[in-house]
Amino acid sequence: MQLSGKNAIIYGGGGQIGGAIARAFAHAGAKVFLAGRTRETLDRVAGPIRDAGGMAETAVVDALDERAVDAHADAVAAQGGIHISLSVINDQDVQGTPMVEMSLEDYLRPVVTAVTSKFLTARAAARHMIKQRGGVILMFGGSGDWSGLRDYRIGGFLTALEAVESMRRQLATELGPHGIRVVSLRTGGVPETLPAGMPGRDEIERMLVDPTLTGRAATLEDVGNVAVFAASDLGRTLTGTSINITCGAHVD
Repeated sequence: MQLSGKNAIIYGGGGQIGGAIARAFAHAGAKVFLAGRTRETLDRVAGPIRDAGGMAETAVVDALDERAVDAHADAVAAQGGIHISLSVINDQDVQGTPMVEMSLEDYLRPVVTAVTSKFLTARAAARHMIKQRGGVILMFGGSGDWSGLRDYRIGGFLTALEAVESMRRQLATELGPHGIRVVSLRTGGVPETLPAGMPGRDEIERMLVDPTLTGRAATLEDVGNVAVFAASDLGRTLTGTSINITCGAHVD
């Protein structure tokens, strides 16, 4: 299995995307450490993984809390090291309001959340990976042509994604000499994560699917499979880059 013997921390592991990646990592042989703020959602992901014979541990960790992140990383590292670190923390964006009508606080909220959580979790993992002379840090970001979203009000969300991409480039440059790879995943949106009955759900799904070249957007299973590839030795030549899994919605 591609990730056999690896320890993988997934911040936001109780969410839909975090859960999908956790299942994929566990299926590939990794021991997954699910971290998040809500015990119940973490346990709902960990339970089926264990039932299927996988290895999963949970911990209540606020990825915006520096001490909590560092202490958790230290605890995981004591169990054989940290080989993969992934943050899929929700960026808490405020959408639906034109930028010119937004408060500064609302615009900056997703930016501050994204930068803080990604920085703290990546730093905590990297400090241990440097000692190991290797590891993989994954995060979600995105750059590209966003002109197709001109009719949608998405506040600081895109600024948050661009900030993560900048962080990915800098981390990869600094950590590469230590054998650490840094890769971001760019999905363009996963329709399965939209709540059933959500107002405007069909319109949002259309917004995600219509720009693709394949007529379909990425699924949760797709995201999990790509994350396994990126974290495994099959992706050992990838660092300082993003993997485009938008089904052609964003053409590089």
